[in-house]
Order: sequence, then structure tokens, then C-alpha cells
Amino acid sequence: MTDIPVGMKSETMDTHGRSPGVMLRSLVIGLTAFLTVVDLFATQAILPSLTRHYNVTPAAMGFAVNASTMGMAISGLVIGLLSRHIDRRLGILFSLAFLAVPTALLAIAPDLTVFTILRVTQGLCMASAFALTLAHLGEQCSAMDAGGAFAAYITGNVVSNLIGRLISAGVVDTFGLASNFYFFAALNLAGAVLVYFTIQRAQPMHAMPMAGSPFAAMLAHWRSPALRAAFGIGFCILFAFIGTFTYVNFVLIKPPLSLGRMELGLVYFVFLPSVLTTLLAGAAVNRFGTRPAIWGALAVAASGLPLLLSSRLTAAVTGMILIGMGTFFAQAAATGFVGRAALDNRGVASGTYLACYFLGGLVGSAVLGQLFDRFGWAACVAGVGATLIVAGLLTTRLRLPPESG
Repeated sequence: MTDIPVGMKSETMDTHGRSPGVMLRSLVIGLTAFLTVVDLFATQAILPSLTRHYNVTPAAMGFAVNASTMGMAISGLVIGLLSRHIDRRLGILFSLAFLAVPTALLAIAPDLTVFTILRVTQGLCMASAFALTLAHLGEQCSAMDAGGAFAAYITGNVVSNLIGRLISAGVVDTFGLASNFYFFAALNLAGAVLVYFTIQRAQPMHAMPMAGSPFAAMLAHWRSPALRAAFGIGFCILFAFIGTFTYVNFVLIKPPLSLGRMELGLVYFVFLPSVLTTLLAGAAVNRFGTRPAIWGALAVAASGLPLLLSSRLTAAVTGMILIGMGTFFAQAAATGFVGRAALDNRGVASGTYLACYFLGGLVGSAVLGQLFDRFGWAACVAGVGATLIVAGLLTTRLRLPPESG
């Protein structure tokens, strides 16, 4: 086994056989995730401002902002199919570098159509980097390391939700909408620089020759009841997450809560507890198993839904904290499960999972946006609750094949 199983600069081992760079490895993995997807949700913090700027409805603006998930679903699937032909390091590097282009162009998008197209393009770049990194981790990590590596990567995703929204709200409040997108383009380039200096080319530890075509590999994964259920869980998780954290913005700025733009950004400290709890996902799965870990996470998320209907800010914030903790924890556990359950062609499996995950976000923004516009916030919350129930039922089918051990 390599000293640093994710293909980063190797270090010596201590007397207990552990790398003193494990914490540094986790930090780099998390920072890479942060810089990969920071654009995805940061824009949600300025949804009310964008709605006024383009003079559209909350549902229309919510769909446009979340159109990035359409690009992510497409890219995740394509990258999964072509994964064996793509150099992991170069693929991640070029994806992050090119991501800066549509991000900067958002500053001068003349209308909602162009804005939506640029968000889709962002999604194509983000998901290619995301999928290739997950495939890289799955190939380079041993079974013991995989849980911690995937948890670190998802934790970086969590941090991007918090810091990205805070930055976006602060930059827009101080310098205006255009400056926000230029700033995030610079972050994208920083991600490319990080990958250039920290990820080495490496031969996959667990790579196996593909017996058939990528499409045959994908069909084989879909025939697995456990993987099929995991794909469905991913769909439900982002469906619920986007349904909650897109449209709650419009609730928070209206009476009786009436938050200002910067106050709305500060509310997203609700993701801070998720940073801590998501890091524990790998250990929880190892100790209790994947199914109990996901069921517990979904129960935590569901317990926050009634609080979102409260007219008190403290109750609403508590509900957001619980939903953030639950959905991110479940996402970390489900992602790790796919990496272990796919006996071969892990790149295809990861890409298929991400396609379903991000498709869930797109469908969630569209369906729950219509519920929000037509029937109000309570109907939107009910839709989120129904989705969490479906995810819980799918979790019953998560069983690792004997060969994965």
C-alpha cells in the first residue's frame, strides 16, 4: 500500500505504522472539495437579490441557480462512462481551471436564459472534477482508509456551503453582484493550483480491467439492488437538501423574520455543526453499519422539518441545523457505500451515483419550487419530508456483496 493512499506527496510512517500526514491529507482532500463545489450553493445566499435583479419569480430564479445540477448530472454520468480513459490528475486540474470561465461570465449575464446556461456549464466542470476525485479516492484508498477519505471530501462540501454562502453574501453586500462572481472565479483557479501541487499521477490500487463497454458496466451496476438503492438515496438527499435551502431564503427575508442580506448570510452558520458531524460518518459506518448510520441521519433531518414552519428565528435555525447535519451525514455514508459496493469499474459507479444525486437536486428545485409558488412553504416542507421517507425505505436494500470485504 502506498504511504498516502490518495496519491498525494508521500511521507514517512511513525512507529505505530500510521502516517503523520493523515490530518494533512484529510485537510487537502477537504479543501479540494471546497474549491470544487463552492460555486454550487454560494449563489443561494443571494437568491433574493438575483430575483430582484432579473425581475422573476422565486421558482424561476431557484431553478436557474440550481440549473448547475443539470450540468453536474450530465457530466457525472459522462465522466463515469469515460473514466478509465481519463487521467485523474489532469482531468481534475483542467475541470477546475475551466470552471473559472463561466463563473466570471455570470457577472455580465444579460438575462435569465444566459444565466441558466452559464450555471449548467459550471455544473459540467464541477461534476467532472467531483466525479474524478471520488474515483481517485476509491481507487487509491484501502478499505480502512476509504471511509475517512470520503468523509473528509464530503466535509469539504459541507464547508463550502457555509463559507461560500457567507462570502457571497458579504461580497454582494459590499461590492455588488458582479464582484461576487469574479471573486468565485478566482477561487476556482486556486483549486486548480492546489490540485497541481498536491495530487500526483498514481496507478489505481483497486483498478480492474473493464471486461465490456462502459455502458455494460453501468447496466451491471443498475442490476445490483444495493447500488440501485444507493443511487436512489443520492437522488433523494439532494432533492431534499435543495428543496430546503433554496426556498427557505425567501421565507427568512419576509415577515415575521425579515432578515437583511448580510443577516441571511450569517444564518448559514447552521452548516458549522455539519462540518463536525460529517467527519464522523466514516467511523459511524464502521461501527454501526451503513444502514443504521443512514437511518439515523435521515431521522435527524426529518426532526428538523416541523421547526422550519415556526415564526421564531431560533426554531427555524435549529431546524436548518438538523436538516444540514442529517443530509450531509447521509450523503457521506451513501457515497462511501458506493465506493465499497462496486466490485469493479468504480469510476462508472461513482459517476452514475453523482448523476442521480445531482439530478435529484434539479428535480427538487423544479418540483418543490412549484409547490412553494403555488401552495406555500408548508407544502414545500411536506415534499421534503416525503422524500426523506423514500430515502429511508431505499436504505433497507443497502447490503454489501460478500466479495467487497
